[in-house]
Parts: sequence; C-alpha cells; structure tokens
Amino acid sequence: MSTLPRLGAALKLDAFKQLEHWMRDHNRALEIQDFVTYTSLHSDRDGLLSAYAPLLDGYQGDIGIHGPFLGLDMSNPDPEIRTLITKRLIQGLEVAEALGGTHMVVHSPFTFWHKLNEQNYEWLRRDLFSASIECLEPVLIRAREIGCVLMLENIDDADPFVRVDLVRDIGSDFLKTSIDTGHAQLANGQYKAPPVPDFIAAAGDTLGHVHLQDADGYADRHWHPGEGTLPWPAIFNAIHKISATPRLLIEPRDREHQLPQTVEALEARGLAC
Repeated sequence: MSTLPRLGAALKLDAFKQLEHWMRDHNRALEIQDFVTYTSLHSDRDGLLSAYAPLLDGYQGDIGIHGPFLGLDMSNPDPEIRTLITKRLIQGLEVAEALGGTHMVVHSPFTFWHKLNEQNYEWLRRDLFSASIECLEPVLIRAREIGCVLMLENIDDADPFVRVDLVRDIGSDFLKTSIDTGHAQLANGQYKAPPVPDFIAAAGDTLGHVHLQDADGYADRHWHPGEGTLPWPAIFNAIHKISATPRLLIEPRDREHQLPQTVEALEARGLAC
C-alpha cells in the first residue's frame, strides 16, 4: 500500500459521473461544486440532490461541498446583509447534510487592501473579525449539529496568517483553514505575498483542506498540477511537515477526464497518489 497522500477531486455532476469508478477505486475524497449559486440552492436544488443520490450510494470516500460564495462577504459591515449571508451559508449546510457531506468550503473576506491598510486604519482588523464572527456564529452552531466542518479558503488574501488568526479566535472544532494553492500563487505573484509553502506553514494545525491547482502567479488558472509554475515538491513537503492531515482535492477548471493521468504523473514523482 502506498504511503503517499491520497488525492481527491472537486467536481461538478457531469465530471463526477465520468470519473465515478476512478474515484471509488481508491475511496478518493469528493468535493461537490454544483451548489455555489443562488439558483443551485433554490430552483435547481432538488433536481441536483436527486441526481447525486444514486451516484453517492455506498460511496466510501469523504464527501464535502463548496459552499455558496458569490457576493457573500461574511465581514460585510451591514448587519442586515450579514443576516442574509448567514442564511445562505446555512442553506449550503443543509445541502451538505443531504449529501452526507462533512466539510463545506467558505470564502475568506480578507483582501490585499486590508493587508496594505491594517496599520492605516486601527479599527479595520477588529471590525472585520467582529463582523465575520457574528456572521458565522449561527452557521457554526448548525455545522456542529450535522457534523460538517467549515473550511475557510484564501481568495484575495495577501497575509497567510489573518485567516488562521480568525480561526483560532473563534476556536471551534467545526472551523478550519483551507488553502487554495493557485490563489496563494496569485497573491505571491501580484501582491508579493509569501510563497505557497509559507501559506501552508502558517496554517499549521488549523489546516483542514487544500485545493490543489496550478497557476502562473498572474490569474486564477485552475490548471492541473504540473501545468503551471507551482513548486509541487515543496508544497507536498510543507503539507507533510505540519501536524494536520488536510483533505487534498485537485480543483481543475476543465479537462477533468485527465485527472487520472495528472495523479499518475504526481505519483511518478513520488508526491501523491
């Protein structure tokens, strides 16, 4: 049996249908990505759940979802808007529960502007944290009830520590840090943020989830690992060094049918399988 880390995949319905046997063969973790929009949580919800039900019957790998995120800034200063954001995130958890999901990815509210201005506005970090904590409090209560961990993913984060600090401040077993390798590479290329392995080291034992995607440091490419400029040996070494055992999921934008070959190439390099 291989001692290399086992990789899962973040997929939508059609791609999962195509890769179902490959995913099942090694009980790979699955992140379902169909439920990120308003319509997917409303008019399309029941149809999608019905389509997934037979595909997930007897599935032995870990299951999670990418939660809704479009326009949903948990640090929004308007409490009435935050109430709606809380509602959407709880709707995401209801989908996760229906699918047997045990993680849900949510997006970080922190940006490059925040990093540049954290000393310029002494209230900035305090208010961002306060709003985010208030927004997430009911969500985390529901997450605990259904056994689903929220994974706080870096998006426009230039500071690898700020999400970690928020996770530690909240102190819930149902909130962990997530790292998207391509987002971190973009932040390094555009904002001179630390390199990807440093994001992993900063997360340490709070790291519960990693989106593995390749990029060029210019845009959010979601290429297959090996197609861009990310230092994959250093990334997997950084993951190996921390005490956490995060879920590792390749998150490609397209060509999902090539994932078996992508993983074979990583295995040939002794990185993952």
